[in-house]
Amino acid sequence: MSELDVSKFEKKIEVRPIRYEDIDEILALQKKCFPGMDPWKRDHLESHLDIFPEGQFCVEAEGEIIGSCSSLMVNFDEYDDQHTWDDITDEGYITNHNPDGYNLYGIEVMVDPEYRRMKIGKRLYDARKDLARELNVKSIIIGGRIPNYHKHADEMKASEYVEEVKFQNIYDPVLTFQLMNGFNVMRINPNYLPDDKASKQFATLMEWNNVEYKAKTRRHFRSSFPVRICAIQYAMKKISSFEEFANQVEYYVDVAADFGSDFAVFPEIFTTQLMSFMDEKIPSKAVRRLTEYTEPYIELFTDLAVKYNVNIIGGSHFVLEDEKIYNIAYLFRRDGTIEKQYKIHVTPNERRWWGIHGSDGIEVFDTDCGKIAIQICYDIEFPELGRIATDKGANILFTPFCTDDRQGYLRVRYCAQARAVENQIYTVIAGTIGNLSQVENMDVQYAQSGIFTPSDFAFSRDGIAGECHPNIETVVVGDVDLEILRRQRQSGTVRQLRDRRKDLYEIHYKK
Repeated sequence: MSELDVSKFEKKIEVRPIRYEDIDEILALQKKCFPGMDPWKRDHLESHLDIFPEGQFCVEAEGEIIGSCSSLMVNFDEYDDQHTWDDITDEGYITNHNPDGYNLYGIEVMVDPEYRRMKIGKRLYDARKDLARELNVKSIIIGGRIPNYHKHADEMKASEYVEEVKFQNIYDPVLTFQLMNGFNVMRINPNYLPDDKASKQFATLMEWNNVEYKAKTRRHFRSSFPVRICAIQYAMKKISSFEEFANQVEYYVDVAADFGSDFAVFPEIFTTQLMSFMDEKIPSKAVRRLTEYTEPYIELFTDLAVKYNVNIIGGSHFVLEDEKIYNIAYLFRRDGTIEKQYKIHVTPNERRWWGIHGSDGIEVFDTDCGKIAIQICYDIEFPELGRIATDKGANILFTPFCTDDRQGYLRVRYCAQARAVENQIYTVIAGTIGNLSQVENMDVQYAQSGIFTPSDFAFSRDGIAGECHPNIETVVVGDVDLEILRRQRQSGTVRQLRDRRKDLYEIHYKK
C-alpha cells in the first residue's frame, strides 16, 4: 500500500493581520454577522489599517475570511465612565488611537455564523492577548454586547441579566464567551451602541488584565512629548557649483542640530539654485538638466541627516521619472531611511514653464517623533488633503513652499493656519527668499516661514509657535508638544475632529 497523502484532508485555518485587499470581504462578512446594524464603511477599515494595522486581525479558512476583530490603544482613564462606542472609537475611525496608551480597546469581533463553535472567536481573542503582551499594555478592555437581553428585558434590569449570565443561569452567546475567556465585568454602559436593539443599547464594559505587564515610567508620567522644529528661510543667490550649494545646505543642517532640532525643514524647489551656474536659458531644458543632480542631492541629504542626527524635510526637487518631471519632497530620517511625497496639484506656472506633472498618493510617514505628512506649497490650499492625512494619523504637516509675491505667500500661510485649526494638528511652512536673476521664472522670492498650532488655550498665542521676519535669510526654531495635541483632541474647547457630522458628509479618498 502506498503512503497515504494526508494533504488532501488538510483544512488550513490562519489568524493573520488584515490587509487592504480584505476590506470588501470583511464588509460583506459584517452584514452577514450583524443584520439590522449599521455596518462598517470602507473608510473606517482603511483608517484602521492606516493608523493601527497591527491591531486588526482576521481568520482565514481555505482562502475565505470567516472572522475578524478590530482594536485601538487608549489611556482608558481619560474617558468618561459612561462613554459610548462612538466616543471610544471616534465614530469608528480610531483617529484617537494613542500609541503610548496602556489599554488595548477591542471595538469589534465577528465570526461567520456558518463557522461558529469552531473556536474562531477564541483564536481572535488569543491574538489580541498576544498583542497586548507584545505591546506591554496593562489590559484589554471591551464593550461587549448582550444580544439575548431583549428576551428578558421585560422581567429584569440589565444588571440583573448580567448577574444571571455570570452564574450560568442564562446563556448569552457574547457575554458567556467573554467570561469564559478571562474577562471580568467592570460596569454596564447604557446607550453604548444605538443600533444594537438586541442588547437594548446596553454594553458590558469588561477587562482582561495582562499579568505580564511591566510598568514603564515614561508611560505613566509623561506630561509632554516635545518636538523641536527648525524651519529654514533659505536665500536663493547665485552659486558656481554643487559643492557651494552643499556647503550652504550643511550650514543650515548644522544650525538645526545645534538647536537640538528633531526636524530641519527646507523650502520647495530650492535646488533650482543649481540652475544659476548652468548655461541654459530655456526653462524646459534647464529643468531637465537640474534633474541630473537628483542622486547627488539625495546622497547629500541622507549623509547630513545621519551625520547631524536630524530628520530632514529636504524641501523639494524636480525629478525625472518615466520621461515625466515631478516635484518631489523627500523625508530623510536620521536613521538613514528615505521616504518621498509627490506634489499632487501642479500650479499653472509650473506646468507652463517647466512641464511639471502632478501625481497622486497622500502619504503619512512614521518617524521617531510620531506620524507626519508633507504637502508641497499649492497642495496645502486643498483642505481635503490635510483632512485625509490627519485621518491617517498625521500630527505634523510640513509645507515647503516657493512664492514670488506676498499674495502667493499669504495663500500658503492662511491655508496652513486653517489646516492647523480644522484638523487639530501642527503645520510648518518653510520658503525661499532672495533672487536668482540669472534663472528664468525664479527671479524674486517672498517668504515668512513659520510654525503654527491649533487655536486654543493650551497652545501658543495667535496659534503661532514661531515665525521668521519676512524676506531675510534666517531660521525659526520652535517646540510643539504632541501630548498636548493629543489631550486637546479629547478635551479641548472645541474638538473639530470628533465633532464632524459624518452623518452628513465625508471625504472619500479614491486611491
